Amino acid sequence: MIKNRDFIIVGLQALDSRIGSNCINIAHEISRHNRVLYVNYPLDRMTKIREKNDPLIQKRLRINKGEEPDLVQVSENMWNLFPKTTLESISQLPVDMLFDFVNKINNERFAKEIKSAIERLNFSNYFIFNDSDMFRSFYLKELLKPELYVYYTRDNLIAVDFWKKQGIRIEADLMKKADLVVANSTYLAEHARQFNPNSHYVGQGCDVSLFDQKLIKTIPEDIAKIKKPIIGYIGALFSLRLDIGVLVYLSEQRPDWSIVLVGPEDEAFKASKLHQISNVYFLGSKPMEELPSYLNEFDVALNPQKLNEVTIGNYPRKIDEYLAMGKPTVATLTKAMDVFKDYTYLAESKEDYLRLVEQALQENSAEKEQARSVFAKSHTWENNVNEIYNSMLQIMQKPKL
Repeated sequence: MIKNRDFIIVGLQALDSRIGSNCINIAHEISRHNRVLYVNYPLDRMTKIREKNDPLIQKRLRINKGEEPDLVQVSENMWNLFPKTTLESISQLPVDMLFDFVNKINNERFAKEIKSAIERLNFSNYFIFNDSDMFRSFYLKELLKPELYVYYTRDNLIAVDFWKKQGIRIEADLMKKADLVVANSTYLAEHARQFNPNSHYVGQGCDVSLFDQKLIKTIPEDIAKIKKPIIGYIGALFSLRLDIGVLVYLSEQRPDWSIVLVGPEDEAFKASKLHQISNVYFLGSKPMEELPSYLNEFDVALNPQKLNEVTIGNYPRKIDEYLAMGKPTVATLTKAMDVFKDYTYLAESKEDYLRLVEQALQENSAEKEQARSVFAKSHTWENNVNEIYNSMLQIMQKPKL
């Protein structure tokens, strides 16, 4: 446990982001016992132009003009900084030397805003926790001189086209100079260890309080009329991450099963053969608070990930949600799924998926459901942050050379 210290948290998502974020959950947990300055990312020139009609961007533009405060207290121990500077849009610059030159300028602008907030809050001997912000926060260790600079990796970002051009080089260099790298999957921890021996797997937090069978009062109308057994998936239906072929195979091989998909579709899913198969049901996006009611109707839950550079190291939070409600779960075997191997069925092919779904249906029991739920509920943000603290303390307690 680390208490009564000051943390500066930077990352890829603002505190008012419309989607969830590990970093936001971690920040709130840290703020239970420490002071936290959560720093939103500064606007860059292209974003100011391209997204000028977005209400969140308009708010930032008002802050930049001084019409709203840039530093806001969000709880007793936590403040949110909206940097008033504008950065240059450089992520796709092909020339390394030019990128480094402009990125240094961007970092200096960013650091100046953070320094101002630090002085106003009277922070001292602080830690920096960087959630994968490899470009804008690359030089913050040198510019802000924290007691400890922690880099957090929770997605294999360098496999995504946006990050590849400069990210492969920059993230490796940032990991090398960080005091500590922490990762939410064993795959990402092993990757980081190539560049920094002080790289640790710290697990993943997940708030599964909504995913409790005792809270389910009604069955949603659109799933109530679908015949059992229901083999289901909840989440974004994106072809980059999910294997459409597995879903087609399952639905064609077992027309007596109902394949239910809950979530928004990309163009590939919209154009897929799945829409022509009678036992496949697309129920669309649902509010977060309604998802447990849909999951409760599943007989088996799926996560048919493609195995590629983007997915291989990702910690799938949805697995915790599935297991919290005791659901038999069949997922693609990846390095990150090692954590779940005793509580899930792991497939390497579409044939495996068919066999394992059948097995899951046959051998489910109340005892297995209880074990799954207990396991998932152990993945709390408190436990996750305590693992981060333990890794930090290991570094802090080493004798200075």
